[in-house]
Order: sequence, then C-alpha cells, then structure tokens
Amino acid sequence: MSYHSQSYAPSAPPAPDPNGSGYPYPPAPTNYYGHTSYGSLGHSDFPPGTHPEVIRSFQMVDRDRSGFIDELELQQALSSGYQRFSLDTIRLLMFLFKNPRESLRIGPKEFAALWSCLGQWRAIFERFDRDRSGKIDSMELRDALYSLGYAIPPSVLQVLISRYDDGSGRRVELNFDSFVECGMIVKGLTEKFKEKDPRYTGSATLTYDTFMSMIIPFLVA
Repeated sequence: MSYHSQSYAPSAPPAPDPNGSGYPYPPAPTNYYGHTSYGSLGHSDFPPGTHPEVIRSFQMVDRDRSGFIDELELQQALSSGYQRFSLDTIRLLMFLFKNPRESLRIGPKEFAALWSCLGQWRAIFERFDRDRSGKIDSMELRDALYSLGYAIPPSVLQVLISRYDDGSGRRVELNFDSFVECGMIVKGLTEKFKEKDPRYTGSATLTYDTFMSMIIPFLVA
C-alpha cells in the first residue's frame, strides 16, 4: 500500500444540516467564537469559530458538565448532526480522536476535530456515491480512499470489503457508517505505519511487540 504525505482529508466543508435538508449550516456569525462555560471549569474551550450547532451537540449530551463525553454520549451527539453510528465505529473514532492523556472520553477540541473530519468524509462519500443510493461498492471505495491519499492494493481492498460481506452472495456495498469505519481503519493504521517510516519509503522494520501494539487497538476498538 502506498500513501502520500498529504493530510488525510481536504479542507473541511460545512457540517451537514441535522434537519436533513442536505444543505450545510450557514456560516457562524463573525462575532461568535465558540465561547462556552467549559473554560470556567478548567477545561479546554472549543476552537475559535466552532459552529454553534457543534457546541450544542456536545453540550446536549454532557449532562454532568464535566467537559468530556464517553462513547455512548458521542454516539448520541453525532446522531444529531449525521446519523446513528454503530458502537464499533464510535469506539474507533474515540480511539483515534481522544487526547492521549484521556481514556475513553473526548473533550471539546477533540469533538470539534472529529465533527469536522466527518464532514470531510461525508463530502467524499457523496462524491463517489454516484448513483445516490446511500451506499458505495468496492470500486467506489477504492476511488474514495485514493482521493484521500491511500492507494489500496486489491488484496487489501478485498480484506476490507470482506468485513461487510453477509454471506448472501450479493455485491457488498457500504453505507456511510461502514465507510467511516473502514476508512478510519486505513487512516489510523497508515498513520501508525508512517511513524515507523518517516521518509515515506513504503517499508519499515517493526518488532513483534510494536506490530501487535499497532494492530490490536483497531481490532478491539
């Protein structure tokens, strides 16, 4: 598998409308900088310019006002703006976006980054869902991942697709939830490999312990 040194996604488009209209949110007012009460509690604020709907989605599920949310709260928060993701996908997102100093929860900055990333991936998904079926097949998945900078060999693509094969003999297609899960596995493992291949040669030497520590979190997330 080859990869580029570029970021894993293009510039973030506006987040989708939670009311399902298909139109992005209007731009945030110029004098709005995402200020919340979390700063007074000693927790990091949302990044400047964070859209109010993103903040509301977080605050809605942070009922104890701790400034952090767990996986079930994350699932509920994302449901307001995207859809209800499976817990497998939620756990993978939590693992990839949480602050390394935190365990099993994310704060405002991480939530804003996650929301933005999903907006980017939604745009990519819709771009390659050419028949507007709400699903993409293996070739569309290949093209979508390539547009994000990941040139997936056919053998690896087949392994990814087989994860979603229900054994019915029908062509395997991925909805947005499965696309995010699949794409984040590729993204996460590629980023981990890049850490061991700083010159981007496409090869690296790993110890068994390092290999297992890279792979296991993606199997159990």
